[in-house]
Amino acid sequence: QVQLVESGGGSVQAGGSLRLSCVVSRYIYSSVYSSYCMGWFRQAPGKEREAVATIDNGGVSRYADSVKGRFTISQDNAKNTLYLQMNNLKPDDTSVYYCAADLRACPYWRWLLLTARDFAYWGQGTQVTVSS
Repeated sequence: QVQLVESGGGSVQAGGSLRLSCVVSRYIYSSVYSSYCMGWFRQAPGKEREAVATIDNGGVSRYADSVKGRFTISQDNAKNTLYLQMNNLKPDDTSVYYCAADLRACPYWRWLLLTARDFAYWGQGTQVTVSS
């Protein structure tokens, strides 16, 4: 059973920083699997869930244009943990943030079309609120 548990959300003023963490069950980070794709998504009220950043088993990362230069995705395999460092936060970043995982390679050829259906496993979400 794959489990993802996020933490680190909260409220912050514009320009501030937060770091989200996602503890991943060892099942995914086991060396048995040659490829996986881990990601962070977010969903604001009344909007579709959108991809924020992804990282794969080779450490290759991709970001949505809206967060490039401000957010950094990383992973610590020894701790089975995925991170999202968010700096210079803006009110538009206010959303519920979800950790996601799939045991397939990240679909870079259509990354801009990435949707929730591309990931099989999800965390419960953590709220991030940025005030102006």
